[in-house]
Amino acid sequence: MNRLAGKLLVVTGGSRGLGRAIAIEAAREGAKVIVCCRRKEKDAQDVVTQIIDAGGQAAVLALDVREPIQVERAFARIEKDHGPIELLVTSAGIVSDGFLATTPTEQFRDVMATNVDGTMHAIRGVLRGMIARERGSIVALASIAAFRASVGQASYAASKGAIVAMVRTLAAEVGSKGIRVNVVAPGVIDAGMVKATSQKRIDAYLPHVALGRLGRDDEVARATTFLLSDDASYITGQTLVVDGGLSL
Repeated sequence: MNRLAGKLLVVTGGSRGLGRAIAIEAAREGAKVIVCCRRKEKDAQDVVTQIIDAGGQAAVLALDVREPIQVERAFARIEKDHGPIELLVTSAGIVSDGFLATTPTEQFRDVMATNVDGTMHAIRGVLRGMIARERGSIVALASIAAFRASVGQASYAASKGAIVAMVRTLAAEVGSKGIRVNVVAPGVIDAGMVKATSQKRIDAYLPHVALGRLGRDDEVARATTFLLSDDASYITGQTLVVDGGLSL
């Protein structure tokens, strides 16, 4: 299929994990992809090389989503160099485990700054152009942690819950302008942050996963691409949970 043909997609946090998988899948569906990263430019370039070698179009952009002015300028430069941004995936995020009672305030704020503020900055960076053109599709990555208790991850859960709430309200605000905004909430996926998770924690989750296995990054990527595409043209303000039944 070629569901995103001719459209420009920006993926924040696109150098690794789920962002990487989404960038590659979207390019396979015909999108021109801008792979954004804060530090791992070599990894981001590897994603771009893989896309180009497969016949797609892609470029790297160094970007710290926590900095609103930097995001605004970067997105303006993208539109000048590559054309209108019609699609956005906000995948940049961090996790910093710790019990809430003993988590330093700055540690909590760092997670919120990256996950919530970073998502908001990226979305605001594309909204003005999307509103003017009266079209656009945005997918924000959250997590099953927004709905299911994850001991030791209060800051991460709070950030992902905030993303879900923000997207629902935003969808109501911009729906009349032809802009769709949705969330993908992955469960325990064998990629990204889960790669750094202890086997003990993973083993504790698996008995509760109806499908009895970890998810794959390509499964999240296909769900995200669906929401970006016109196949989901009447879907907005929704959260697509990709968790193998963990939340049942």
